[in-house]
Amino acid sequence: MNPISARIALVLSLLAVPLAAQDAKPVRGPARDTNWPQFRGAYASGIANGFPTPLDFDVASGKNIQWRVAVPGLAHSSPIVWGERIYLTTAVRKAGESALQVGLYGDVAPVPDEGEHLFQVLCLDRKDGKVLWTQTAFDGTPRFPRHTKGSFAASTPATDGEHVVAMFGTEGLFCYAPDGKLLWKKDFGELDAGWYVQTDASWGFSASPVIHEGVLYLQVDVQKGSFVAALKLNDGSEIWRVPREDVPTFGAPTVDVREKRRQLVCNGFKHMGGYDLATGKELWKLEGGGDIPVPTPIVGGDLIYITNSHRGSPVFAIDAMAEGTLKLDPKESPHMRWSDPRRGNYMQTPIVTGEFLYCCRDNGVLACLDAAGGEVVYEERLGSGISGFTSSGVAADGKLYFASEEGVVYCVAEGFEFKQLGKSELGEECMASPAVSRGVLYYRTRGHLTAIAAR
Repeated sequence: MNPISARIALVLSLLAVPLAAQDAKPVRGPARDTNWPQFRGAYASGIANGFPTPLDFDVASGKNIQWRVAVPGLAHSSPIVWGERIYLTTAVRKAGESALQVGLYGDVAPVPDEGEHLFQVLCLDRKDGKVLWTQTAFDGTPRFPRHTKGSFAASTPATDGEHVVAMFGTEGLFCYAPDGKLLWKKDFGELDAGWYVQTDASWGFSASPVIHEGVLYLQVDVQKGSFVAALKLNDGSEIWRVPREDVPTFGAPTVDVREKRRQLVCNGFKHMGGYDLATGKELWKLEGGGDIPVPTPIVGGDLIYITNSHRGSPVFAIDAMAEGTLKLDPKESPHMRWSDPRRGNYMQTPIVTGEFLYCCRDNGVLACLDAAGGEVVYEERLGSGISGFTSSGVAADGKLYFASEEGVVYCVAEGFEFKQLGKSELGEECMASPAVSRGVLYYRTRGHLTAIAAR
């Protein structure tokens, strides 16, 4: 659809949308929040407002590079930021470097036995990237293998400034103080995440923990015994645990708090849904869509956006006050505001900012949709079409940033028309989603963490 037609369609759609939906404000949290406490920041929004960010950068020449430091091991977890500290997780193979195969391919086989690893949590100084402390959470051979494109440290840690929580699947959940002291740890037994069709195709656990008001929330969808749980952050004791009849999923849950509802929203194949934060009671449920859910749900105004892929590529816009069992077709369910059967993301968590929902698929095709009604505003390709895109995009300073697996970062303007503002190279593979704080982009790549800011 060309820009003029898109604008006409968007205006017509808005005329048909209830006033409450038009007035909804999709940005979550303070505009100038300087912390990035978990995967995709506060409420998984991927948005960091209030500070200028660069159009482009150059690692080789140092243009707009604050610092770049080497990080050992292989990890796809994102950095998180609180105050003057950055926290990371990593998995260091004792006998040689771990192999990584990027690109667009469909091999389901896991990596053969790689031997012993060190699963570690690192704390860095945000001003220069200096490592302040390193703690080894696990030392040994992982119980289950990983995917050829995956890592043993795929879950992004979470923090509230007083606790730093790292999830390593079968190898355990660990909580540290800001100075690196281990506060508590928890063992959930065998958590085998992989392809439910071929159960020996273990791919590695990757769902990230979420912290809200002193409570830690976990979504654990695995081959056997899936559940969602709430734990006390101070000691790891369970507040509630609810079983889930679902196959392995790989994304984080999302907290949504509003008047008359406080819920934890989960993606899934057999069970997308919302759970009461206090009790774990199921509030609503939706089944179907893609059968290997990876993206994390996000919230914009009065709508929850869920996308997944593999069996179809749907995007769902669900009323945040939904109740009961929903239907995939909006005509059959009043709580399903709109859906699109083919523009959903496989790997990336989307972004909703302003009037628009941005969905970048794993082949680099970026779709901009009207967030309220689902109409397509534009659809454009980033890159040549032969690169994979796994790192989730972020929004800052009126710009969107998307990184390919080869480490090429595309900067795109927010708004009605597609406009590429910059193209930069990180110098090595990039699978992790970035953090953004005080106008600085923190990109974690194959062997480095790079701080990027306008100068």
